[in-house]
Amino acid sequence: MSQDIRIRYGVVIHGGVGTLSRVQMTPQLEREYREALSQSLRSGHEALMRGAGADAVVAAIRVMEDSPLFNAGRGSNFDAYGAITMDASLMVGEGRMAGAVAGVTDVRHPIELARLVMERSAHVMLHGSGAEAFARANGVPWTPPSFFRTERRWEMLREAKKREAASSSEGAGGEGTVSHGATPSSDGERLDRTFLAQDGASGTVGAVSLDRNGELVAGTSTGGSVNKRWGRIGDSPIIGAGTYASSHCAVSCTGLGEAFIRHGVARDLCARMEYLGESLAAAADELVLEVLAAEEATGGIVAVDRHGTVHMPFNTEGMYRGYVGEDGEPRVAIYRDPLAPLGL
Repeated sequence: MSQDIRIRYGVVIHGGVGTLSRVQMTPQLEREYREALSQSLRSGHEALMRGAGADAVVAAIRVMEDSPLFNAGRGSNFDAYGAITMDASLMVGEGRMAGAVAGVTDVRHPIELARLVMERSAHVMLHGSGAEAFARANGVPWTPPSFFRTERRWEMLREAKKREAASSSEGAGGEGTVSHGATPSSDGERLDRTFLAQDGASGTVGAVSLDRNGELVAGTSTGGSVNKRWGRIGDSPIIGAGTYASSHCAVSCTGLGEAFIRHGVARDLCARMEYLGESLAAAADELVLEVLAAEEATGGIVAVDRHGTVHMPFNTEGMYRGYVGEDGEPRVAIYRDPLAPLGL
């Protein structure tokens, strides 16, 4: 489905499967996305040349967390209450070290905090105020929540609220249908599942790397789904669901998080390679194009194996994505076009 790519070492990224359609995408906006992806890859490659894979993954994701274009860090989605809460995770294949944070509101780079959890705590995942207290204890500066607000994401919340209200009104007369397996016992539950399906794939960012020593690392960062409720947490901070790295592969996922959690997609991909001897492409394609697609769950994966094989399948119109190998030249794409340097 995607190009056959082989690198000796390098970084692979995604900026989410929640791309604008080709009709909505303007030439200027497409250029901005491609430039942001290319800058992320350049930062990742520079860090890889100076240090290890974890440095590269964090550096690449930091760039996307600072960009208002992506649903992570500064461009994160609003929840149903008008707040922004962010999640991130990082995993190193060697020793299967991992760290994750969920529900943080005042940390500019959640991926860096996830790394601190991995390196400076006895835990794997910290949540909410506890994660923020850990951040302060480890010298992470406070960032005002207003920093993360963008008008684009605020408008997305307004639109989601309008659709939610319209669906609730239509269902009030008893003729509305219940979708995605919800039961009529709870209007809130029915609406929540409906709008997770519509808005759950508005983007997430992630990166994987293979360094010059053969170490594999994966990381993911997100603002979660727009209009999420009740403290919802998706797959991005969950090791084995949205992020995983082993001696066989490194994986970062994007899409409808509930499906990735139920299927343990990131871990399953590596397990298929380790126990069944499947290739990276075969395992990733089956999970994205068959398992997720069978339940109409939008999704995509970026992954690299220990041999330097790169694979980036997705089941939507597009996925912001790219890679940089040993030549240092970023190659990016949005839709089903070949990956290419920025100038082409």
